[in-house]
Order: sequence, then structure tokens, then C-alpha cells
Amino acid sequence: METELIGRYSNDVIAFPYLGIKLSIDNEAFSIFGFSIKWYGVMIAAGVLLAMIYCFKRAKRMGIDENRLIDAVIAGFIGAIIGARLYYCAMNPSQYKDIISILSIRDGGLAIYGGIIGALLFGLPMAKIRKLKIAPVLDLTAMGLLIGQCLGRWGNFFNQECFGTNTTLPWGMSGGRIQNYILAYGDSIAAKTGVEMNAYLPVHPCFLYESLWCLAGFLILHFYMKHRKFDGEMFLMYVVWYGMGRFFIEGLRTDSLYIGSIRVSQALALVSAVIALVLIIVMRIRGKKNPPVLYCDTEESKALLASAQQEESDYIEKKKNKKRKELTDEQKILADEDAEENGDTEITESTKAEAAVDESTENDRDKTAESKETQDTDGESADEDKTAENNEEE
Repeated sequence: METELIGRYSNDVIAFPYLGIKLSIDNEAFSIFGFSIKWYGVMIAAGVLLAMIYCFKRAKRMGIDENRLIDAVIAGFIGAIIGARLYYCAMNPSQYKDIISILSIRDGGLAIYGGIIGALLFGLPMAKIRKLKIAPVLDLTAMGLLIGQCLGRWGNFFNQECFGTNTTLPWGMSGGRIQNYILAYGDSIAAKTGVEMNAYLPVHPCFLYESLWCLAGFLILHFYMKHRKFDGEMFLMYVVWYGMGRFFIEGLRTDSLYIGSIRVSQALALVSAVIALVLIIVMRIRGKKNPPVLYCDTEESKALLASAQQEESDYIEKKKNKKRKELTDEQKILADEDAEENGDTEITESTKAEAAVDESTENDRDKTAESKETQDTDGESADEDKTAENNEEE
């Protein structure tokens, strides 16, 4: 491929030369009071948000109370950020020598495996504290990780990172920062990988490969969820699926984290995938002899979900009653009419009951008043009779 086909790009240009696509994209999404928000952070946040929405909607199907789950999710998210950053910095000690550089994560520098380890170290203890079953929580975690990784990898697109060796494939990409990186570290890449890099040729978009791999994994596990054989199986399948993909994709990358001559993430991907596959086989064999019961089908799970539902209903009812007490009589009548039109029989019945109580109370008050008035009248009559008798005696 001729060098002139690509040429030199400015830093904010991302191109797919063979497809005729050339984009000018600043890696800054927007700024708030002068504080720059990068697309990298926006994509990670979007991935986390969608992952949380999906997991909370699926929690009950796994027999998990989402109100308890949220604490584990928050702890897991915090652990993921800390783990991902520390893992990356530990593998690049020469670049991160002070606390300021370590804390600056807006421009990238998060390692997926460090994030997974951190999420488990922080999230699982919190799940235990909130009395959640670990295996089904891990199954939900797997789905959330696939969503987060699928979207989060596009942060690498905006940063022009996580790319591979040169390629002549139609979807090969390039960009100003990619070219700068190759020109600056080309000799180091060649020394580690034995591959000569050309800054003026397209490279493998490894971020795209991994994003699509995670999307495919998510779809497979999503439809497999109702067919799972045991709690924890989906998490193990995630480890196998992601590990297989990461092993091959990592082999293409030029910015891998190394220990000696070993690509750390590639080795970890292979080892974790093999271990997870062995565990799946063992659990399947055991399951044939003694079929496991999914947690969502147990009486414990059903009782906990029923209790959570009742607590939620009681809270809503209490809130409605509190709101009604603050209304005037006229507002209550209008609220009842709206409830009848909308078919909200619970509110109407509640109102009728309140009205009946109020009416009964009012009647009791009237009777008490009448009784008191009668007693007063009788008393006055008795006094008049005594007075008349006294007058006659005189």
C-alpha cells in the first residue's frame, strides 16, 4: 500500500481511508465551568448507566431484590474504577510516578481486567452484607460487564487508542494521534513484538473488534438466560467468551501491558477462560446426578421478593395517605373524581372509608351534643318544679 494513500493527519482527525471516511473529532465532549469532560468518560458513563438499567430490570427474574442490589452495584462500580486504574498504573510504573498522574483518568488508562477484579473485590462483600446470593449476582454482573465493555470501548475510539498492527483490510483505521504514537514508539513496538509499524498505513481497530465481540456475547447470554443450568453459569460463560476474544484481539495490539515478554492481559484471558470452561464442565456433570435448583425458584427467594413488594406497597400507601391529609375537602373531591375517571379504585375506596369514618365521628359528636342538651333541659325543668313547690309551701 502506498504511503501517499493516507498522508499525515492532524490530531483530531480519525479516518477509515479505504472506506473513504474522514472525521474531525475532538476528544472533549463538553466543558462545565471550565472543566473538560472527555468522550472517554462519557462513553464509560453511558455503558455503566445502561448496564445498571438492564440489571435492575432483570433482577427479579434472577430472584434478587433490586433495592438490596443497588448497594452492591455502587460498591462494585467504585471498585471497578479503582481496580482498573491501579492495574493500569502498576503495569506502567514509569509513566505514573505521582498521585496527580494516577488520579487523572479522563484521558484513558483503565485496564478491563483490573476493573473486573476491583468490581468483584468491592461488590461481592457488599452483596454478602446485603444478604444477596452471590451466584445469581455474578450472573447479572456478567451481563452488566458485557454492556459496559461494549459501549466503553468506544471511548478508546475517541482517544485513538487500543489499536493493532498495520492492516490492508477495508475497515483499517488511522488518525493523527495514532500516527504520533507509532512515530514515537515504533522502535519499542518492534523490539517487543517483532513487527515493524508504518505510521502512514491503517491499523486494526481493536476497540471495534472487542466492542462487537462483547455485543455478540451479550446477545447470546441474554437469550440463554432462561435456559441456564445453574446459578453462576452465565458468569463462567462470560469469562470463557470474553477470554477467548481478548486472547486473539490482544495479540493484534501494539499497546499491550507486558511483564517481561508476556502480554499480561492475553495470558490472563487464556488462563481465566480455561479455568471457567473446566468449572462449567464439572458443574454440568454434577448437575446430571443431582440437578441444582435455581435460586429464583426457591421459597427463600420468593419470600424475600414478596416481602420487598409488600414494603414497597406500604410505603406508597403511606405516601398517598400523607398527601391526602394535606388536601382540602374540595381538593379531595376533585382527586376522587380524577381517580374514578382513571379507574383508580383503591384511592376511591380509601376516600369512601375516610368519609365514612368522618361521618361516623360527626354523628357521634351530634349524639353527644343532643344528649348533653337533653340533660341540661331536664335539669332546668327539675329546678323549675322545685321552685314552684317552695312557692306553694310559702
